[in-house]
Amino acid sequence: MVDPSGADNFPVSVIIPTHNRAEYLPHALDSVYSQTCPVVEVIVVDDGSTDHNVGKLSSTYPSVQFLRQENHGVSSARNLGIVKASHPWIALLDSDDRWAPQKLQRQINHLSLNPSLRAVHTGEKWIRNGQQVNIPATLDKSEDRLWERSLEKCIICPSSVLLHQSVFEKIGNFDHSLPICEDYDFWLRLLLTHKIGLIDEPLVHKYGGHPDQLSMSTWGLDRFRVQSLEKISTFKNISPRHRAQIYETIIRKTDLLVKGFIKHKKHQEAHRYQALKEQATEELSILNESIVS
Repeated sequence: MVDPSGADNFPVSVIIPTHNRAEYLPHALDSVYSQTCPVVEVIVVDDGSTDHNVGKLSSTYPSVQFLRQENHGVSSARNLGIVKASHPWIALLDSDDRWAPQKLQRQINHLSLNPSLRAVHTGEKWIRNGQQVNIPATLDKSEDRLWERSLEKCIICPSSVLLHQSVFEKIGNFDHSLPICEDYDFWLRLLLTHKIGLIDEPLVHKYGGHPDQLSMSTWGLDRFRVQSLEKISTFKNISPRHRAQIYETIIRKTDLLVKGFIKHKKHQEAHRYQALKEQATEELSILNESIVS
């Protein structure tokens, strides 16, 4: 066990984006200040909340830096916090999630023992309507084929991650053009260039089920995953294996989208995704031929 004073070597800035979540935000903040190692900096970015309650928390949490921006989405809010952060290690926390008290200390210990790592995440616990629920097996966080499995859906939880500023310098920040699945996009880019450590303990408590959650209120999440994959497929220096897996995933997801749009008689959208499927199929065929030759 690394002595808690080792936290001095890992100064952390905690970034909490929020939008109309003043009811939940104090619980998130309390979980930060209940950590067994001291937290150096906490930045809350209010993404254009309309309830005007976030600012009222400043007197209760005087050490928190409260920032406000127009409503540009969670990616923009996270990015603003990252830019304003004063310290090399960044911990992300969604305003309706909470940390177990030992979360940061466990991660700092892990990084101390694995100095080459620039990112580490943890397990999580899901709570819906006050009851713990089982996490689907498809969200297994083990290193086994993590990149391949992450192509299907987002496995890494933003609130569980501690990562170094150099990661953003290498792969960029969260893509604000994605209104949803921005975390899916970011973790795929991270996994292309970095190994991420895992502490397989439920050190993040996710309180979901809110009707305003984007993942619950937005139809057809694969539309945004395909948008991300299209972008990533154009990156240089991707291995042929990774590129082929990206095309295969685009083909599979666009096929499902086409069927869904046809079912709902949205033929223009169906035609668009059919064209994307055919393009990815052609690109995959060309790539496979080049590998064989």
